[in-house]
Amino acid sequence: MANFGEKGYIHVYTGNGKGKTTAAFGLALRAVCAGKKVYIGQFIKGMKYSELDAPKYLANLVIEQYGRNCFIKNAPTEEDIRLAKEGLRRIREVLTSGEYDVVVMDEINVALYYGLFSVDEVLDLLKSKSEHVEVILTGRYAPQELVEIADLVTEMREVKHYYQKGVLARKGIEY
Repeated sequence: MANFGEKGYIHVYTGNGKGKTTAAFGLALRAVCAGKKVYIGQFIKGMKYSELDAPKYLANLVIEQYGRNCFIKNAPTEEDIRLAKEGLRRIREVLTSGEYDVVVMDEINVALYYGLFSVDEVLDLLKSKSEHVEVILTGRYAPQELVEIADLVTEMREVKHYYQKGVLARKGIEY
């Protein structure tokens, strides 16, 4: 088995099913527990999620958000675009710093879907990463260009969901 850190791969977690961010956080937890340093940048999200408290318990974990609120039911504003581009700038710094072993770009596919920045900008960003960095891109609507360059692609497919029975998001489970 190769040593973690020799070559970093690109993962894409996409699809309409629940679990993309959860899978990315699971990988992040595993990496931190293996002594690795992890950075998670959340695009679009600006709300308070329970996982934002994780760095209080895990010293090698950093989480930053690049959103005001979830605008999914409305069109993105200039402020949403500005925050997303600021996130891309910050992610570039993180990817090239050599400081982190794992970098998660949470909901980046959704940011692309809503046109907050271009696929070419993300592809260029990925080319700049240090060789050892493992990168995870999450969110519905992964563009084909990202699927093609990824080393691992997982599609979450919704088969059944309790939301359909009127169950609302629950703290510690969905947020």
